[in-house]
Amino acid sequence: MTGNRGRWPKIDEERGVEDVTLLILEWLGEQGVNAMIRMDAERLADNAPAWTFAASGGPLAHGMRADGRTVQQCMSVALARLRDSGLSVPF
Repeated sequence: MTGNRGRWPKIDEERGVEDVTLLILEWLGEQGVNAMIRMDAERLADNAPAWTFAASGGPLAHGMRADGRTVQQCMSVALARLRDSGLSVPF
């Protein structure tokens, strides 16, 4: 695991996880995890959950995916699943 490089900001409790999503992706990359978040316009038009988070590799034994109607919902589910997989995401 790489050490803290001093770039992690203090989290504002009034703001949601969507404000630190890019920092989470960067942290995951430092752990050897391939990760992405995307928004699918076709699913949005169909009123389906349009946000998708996907991760694989590194300490994850299996790839994982989380979907949500908002980026906050998607990332909340993703963080819970990452923690269940043994990754202590610092956000």
